[in-house]
Amino acid sequence: MKSGANMHLRGVALDMDGLLFDTERIYFQVGQVLMERRGHTFTLELQQKMMGRVGLSAVGQMIDHHQLDDDPVSLLAESDDVYGDLLLGELRPMPGLAEWIERLRTSGLPFGLATSSRRKFVDMILPTTEWSDDLAFALTGDDVTHGKPNPEMYLKAADRLRVSPTEMLVLEDSGNGSKAAVSAGAVTVAVPNEHTRSHVFEDVHLVAESLADPRLWELLPQNTNA
Repeated sequence: MKSGANMHLRGVALDMDGLLFDTERIYFQVGQVLMERRGHTFTLELQQKMMGRVGLSAVGQMIDHHQLDDDPVSLLAESDDVYGDLLLGELRPMPGLAEWIERLRTSGLPFGLATSSRRKFVDMILPTTEWSDDLAFALTGDDVTHGKPNPEMYLKAADRLRVSPTEMLVLEDSGNGSKAAVSAGAVTVAVPNEHTRSHVFEDVHLVAESLADPRLWELLPQNTNA
């Protein structure tokens, strides 16, 4: 496996949900609430379809799956209300997050956020961290027209970093997100969690065990002058 220095990495883009924070657990609770209100069951299968998708596209999967007659905009607003009520009380960092952020800092590479989550929720989460000021950018689902697995998010991330996508390392936890990064041409590392271990991670550079995986850390240079 090539090192980050040998791949000439010049920047890093990070997904958020399921990679940096265990929000997939919260999304599952939201799905359960919404479906119970409608006499249906929220399943892992449905959650998998929704992962990585932006707002209306995500709830569209919910509507199609259960053939609901809900208006997508209204269902999204209801979902946002439930998620917002749960978020800060249920938010948990993924294992190894603090150490990974420190490794990014010591690498000297600029790094930013590229998440399908809505801007208003990112604005709730980032102030709870000690590293939000270190981010070179924060792209959200509100900043793209086409959500993952479309590569738009990561093409924009490379543009924010002012690098070629091939010079950018992307970390993703889901199949949809990894496909978006691979399609953009980025060096893609999948870091699946308990909700996404069954996903297909085709053409990724590495499937890491966690944010603490030494193989992931070795991709980063010690510093940009090394």
